[in-house]
Amino acid sequence: MNNRTGKTVLVTGASSGIGKATAKTLVENGYVVYTAARRTEKMDDLKALGCIPLKMDITKDEDIVAVVDQIAREHEGVDILINNAGFGLYGAMEDTSLDDARYQFEVNLFGLARLTQLVLPHMREKRAGKIVNISSIGGKIYAPLGSWYHATKHALEGWSDCLRLELKQFGIDVVIIEPGIIQTDFGDVMTGPMLKRSGHGPYAKLANAVAGVQNREYEKGSGSPPQVIADLIVKAVRSGKPNTRYAGGKYATLLLFIRKWFGDRVFDRIVMSMIK
Repeated sequence: MNNRTGKTVLVTGASSGIGKATAKTLVENGYVVYTAARRTEKMDDLKALGCIPLKMDITKDEDIVAVVDQIAREHEGVDILINNAGFGLYGAMEDTSLDDARYQFEVNLFGLARLTQLVLPHMREKRAGKIVNISSIGGKIYAPLGSWYHATKHALEGWSDCLRLELKQFGIDVVIIEPGIIQTDFGDVMTGPMLKRSGHGPYAKLANAVAGVQNREYEKGSGSPPQVIADLIVKAVRSGKPNTRYAGGKYATLLLFIRKWFGDRVFDRIVMSMIK
């Protein structure tokens, strides 16, 4: 593979959406791009472009170790890590089992943390590298029935901030990306399970109202295209001094502004006014 940049990238969750768009853009810009996901057949198009697809379940330590070891053998190690794998678990907190909540944390936080631990020795040795964590505006704001999902994204924000300070001494950048509403399968994945958990009990009215909002916002053409976020990621990757955070996509800057400057009660009213 022609490695024009001299840098090797690993993109997780690359079988669709933001991960796939990011991998395509990076390989087109001359990076060696490894892509990881549970279903490699979903990355055949990336392979045709020159990416190297690898099978990895972010919750399985043996998969994570195998991926890092293969990249170390073939290209010395990961220079740029894009932690994109994740999903949104929705439902009333009371209705959600702790096993489901733990799995949400395994995917959205602990899996990417383990992967990050394994790629860091190579970066520290080179005294260079970038770790780009795909969070969400949900790491700064909140919505009903999203308690466990928002908890993982709030945790990822704090985890990333601490990591940035720890790694500065080694010349390693840590960047947080905060997407708004992006046209992916995120809405389809979260709505069905949410209604199964909370669509028929004491939270049924709220759950069906939230499902209506999700269906409207994530219907085809409503959200921003994944390429909007892919472009932000590539901007951070190519920058010699990247920002600590980049936000983009539908509603991202607006909702972050309202939450920051108007406080909890105003934000509560605005969120609930959207759910009818």
